[in-house]
Amino acid sequence: MHNRYTNVVDGPAKAYIVSSGGAKSKMAAALFRTARVAVLLLVPALLLAQAVPQAADDDLAKSIVEKADQVRFPVEPFEVSVAISTTDASEPAEVRRYRVLAKGHENTIIMVTEPASDRGQIFLMKGRDLWIFLPAVSQPVRLSLAQRLTGQVANGDLARANFGGDYAAKLLRTENTGNESRYVLELTAIDRSVTYHRVIYWVGQTNYRPYRAEFYSLSDRLLKICLYENYKPMAGRERPTRLVMQNALAKDEESVLEYSNMRVRDLPDRMFTKDYLKRLE
Repeated sequence: MHNRYTNVVDGPAKAYIVSSGGAKSKMAAALFRTARVAVLLLVPALLLAQAVPQAADDDLAKSIVEKADQVRFPVEPFEVSVAISTTDASEPAEVRRYRVLAKGHENTIIMVTEPASDRGQIFLMKGRDLWIFLPAVSQPVRLSLAQRLTGQVANGDLARANFGGDYAAKLLRTENTGNESRYVLELTAIDRSVTYHRVIYWVGQTNYRPYRAEFYSLSDRLLKICLYENYKPMAGRERPTRLVMQNALAKDEESVLEYSNMRVRDLPDRMFTKDYLKRLE
């Protein structure tokens, strides 16, 4: 009995089928290679398309923070008086006064003028390095920016106000409050030498005025809330003259910073040295 399926296709027809099948395989392989190349080319393009808007957002956030820094303080060297009053449920109100000399973001001198018992104490900031000169001590003592100056105020709150240089900024959203729209930004410390680990920052969308800041610790615990208030003309533009620093962990504890007599003035570099401290009484 013969197999009915034997030699159904043979000779030239069989050769054609084999040849046709090989051509289809080669075509499929070529199409696969083409598709793979297209995917390899498309993925970087998609990643780049995503990266460009992100880079633009980062640039916008950085620009917002830098403009807000310029609202807070002049770009030029300046002098300002600061009175800090601290209220605490367990203690009577305390008032301390300071004279601040600043040049750029990297040089600051803070002189204690009241109380009289602390007069003669002088702080010097160079970059993110901070020292205090005490009249009874021959050499300046090193401090950190995060250490407490008085009440709810850290050394860095008074000595260094460079959010644009100390933090990487990210624009989270915008918020409408009444007639004003505000940017809401997240600021992340570029290293551990700065005053706070993280800041949530509200800035006016049209005028770049700081409105509110929330300061967080390394463990991401809310430490303090700062309100920027009472905008008045000082040193060429309207600036916040009153800052309210509230303890987020103890609601009845706060410090109020009052800025006055701000003026632009020449401050030579030689002033911002340890050797010069003794002359600034």
